[in-house]
Amino acid sequence: MKTVIRAFFRTLRVVLGPFMLLKERQTQPVGVQRAPAAQAAVDLQCQSLALYQFSTCPFCIKVRQEMRRLSLPIEKRDAQHHAANRNALLEGSGATKVPCLQITDANGQTRWLQDSGAIVAYLREHFATPAA
Repeated sequence: MKTVIRAFFRTLRVVLGPFMLLKERQTQPVGVQRAPAAQAAVDLQCQSLALYQFSTCPFCIKVRQEMRRLSLPIEKRDAQHHAANRNALLEGSGATKVPCLQITDANGQTRWLQDSGAIVAYLREHFATPAA
């Protein structure tokens, strides 16, 4: 029974995945425009972040859309098709749940933030530009 359920969801992902990616491309938000110096500072901060994700996961799409909206060049790591990324996610966070944001501070300490809502809140808190 477990095999049948897995096959059903795998087939569902294969069928719906391209439509989800198409919708993501068609609804890409316009990124925030920052002064060059401010964007350079944001780019530097984003070097300590990595998003573990699946390309067709709706929660990952939500996080990627927010990254575009905030103009954040965060490294995206595919945990679905790359075993090394999946193993790093499992070892670091204790689960292969995506999306998961790896945050490395200046001291080299790593924190793992799971749940799309928590990740979006973190990104907005740290990178949102004040309203004019």
